[in-house]
Amino acid sequence: MKECCCREKKIPRSEEEVKTLKNRIHRIIGQLNGIEKMIDENRYCGDILIQVAAVEKALENVGYAILQNHLETCVRDGVKEDDEAIMSEVIDLVKKLK
Repeated sequence: MKECCCREKKIPRSEEEVKTLKNRIHRIIGQLNGIEKMIDENRYCGDILIQVAAVEKALENVGYAILQNHLETCVRDGVKEDDEAIMSEVIDLVKKLK
């Protein structure tokens, strides 16, 4: 049986960080809705692709913000606790982001 990959973060995100991440996600959702509307309106392919690239970049930035927090909290604590698997996890996560 496959182990669940969902774990709870030991160090909670600050209210400000949660607010910032959620705002970014809501903007991305708005951009995706805009792309859907552009498709419905039969807009020019190049214009749609520009918006797709903007969404990809915005989502990448959300991932990097979460990765930074992960390194500054979970990974830092894992290193302090001599967690031998933490660096492999970091490498795998960075690979998945790219």
